[in-house]
Amino acid sequence: MTTTSPPADAKAVLHRYLRAAREALVSKVEGLSEREARLPRTPTGTNLLGLVKHAATVEIDYFGGVFGRTWPTPQDTPWLAAASAADPTPADEQAEFFATADEPAEYIVGLYRRVWAFADATIDALALDAPGHVARWRAGRRDVTLHQMLVHMTAELHRHAGHADILRELSDGAVGLRADYLARRFDYAAYTRELRDLAEQFPEEAR
Repeated sequence: MTTTSPPADAKAVLHRYLRAAREALVSKVEGLSEREARLPRTPTGTNLLGLVKHAATVEIDYFGGVFGRTWPTPQDTPWLAAASAADPTPADEQAEFFATADEPAEYIVGLYRRVWAFADATIDALALDAPGHVARWRAGRRDVTLHQMLVHMTAELHRHAGHADILRELSDGAVGLRADYLARRFDYAAYTRELRDLAEQFPEEAR
């Protein structure tokens, strides 16, 4: 007779994946200088420290205001007030995507870890079917549950962790979650040349 284990607690599983996504993102800032953590590496200004600041901002909303909970230290996140201004400047609109000169990497990472505790309190206190409301989402999608927000936030964080993987590789060549990843017996330089040669076999299409 085959026996099966009881199903794992769904909320605990979702929470574990959320925590893993958080750690993966934050790890990409570790060991970098302030300059490297802030340097934009895409035409739209994507930068590592900005990704962490954005993640903190979103979790405050998704596990705070969405469920009627107030972030207890708004003085630590002045850009949230700026973003809600009636006529924000372009800098205000992007404020959650970069760290200002007086927001060092240690501060932004430390802030995000405090946001984790705030968000985790919401997750621990509520059932998966607890209702919430995302006012800024389009009509028909605004009413949500904790289950939905756990899935949504985990997916968003893993997407940003993927962005961070690439940005970190462009910064100092570090890749993956293991420090010895590039020490494996694999010639990445030759592999990259091979892929470039393969791509060059195809004519560049007019844009």
